[in-house]
Amino acid sequence: MIRVSSLAHVYDKGRRLKFPCWEIGDMEQWLLLGASGSGKSTLLNIISGLLKPSQGAVLINGTDLYTLPVRGLDRFRGRHIGIIFQRPHLIRSLDVLDNLELAAVMAGLPIDHERNRSLLADLGISDLAKNYPDQLSQGQLQRVSVARALVNKPDLLIADEPTSSLDDENANQVIKMLTTQAKDNGAALIIATHDSRVRDHLTKTYLL
Repeated sequence: MIRVSSLAHVYDKGRRLKFPCWEIGDMEQWLLLGASGSGKSTLLNIISGLLKPSQGAVLINGTDLYTLPVRGLDRFRGRHIGIIFQRPHLIRSLDVLDNLELAAVMAGLPIDHERNRSLLADLGISDLAKNYPDQLSQGQLQRVSVARALVNKPDLLIADEPTSSLDDENANQVIKMLTTQAKDNGAALIIATHDSRVRDHLTKTYLL
């Protein structure tokens, strides 16, 4: 399903990162591990179609991301990749439910109101549907980000430290949600983490 080939990225100051080739099969669930500064977030951004590499290719279901035009890449990402950033990226002027609906609109897909409310309920935040990001705790923001990433039933779900701001109960809930939703939607899952609570749930590891 996903193939990362001969990837390298060079930053403006000359720092060069190289990444081993990586193949991820349909519905496989992987941990991305590495020391701080090893390039985990850079690699996630490249696979997500957010950062064009200096060298190499990323293929998802046979589509080479970086041969797509900008608009085509944005549309492909919206429809096929769900991303949970380390820091939530929500629109502050929109309430929680509107943020979820916007994910469908941006991907050119119909809004599924029932699914959106179901996702919020699964994450224990259905009562926050009409709250704005500034009214939420860090942990609540992270759970909204998980829900938003799942809205369009992505083929690939990517999470960068999704449990870093959560207590044990909510961390376990988010991990279960990610692994279960990935499986139920036929999606592959990549989680970059330092959190030992996550490592116990996934067996495949890509190490930087």
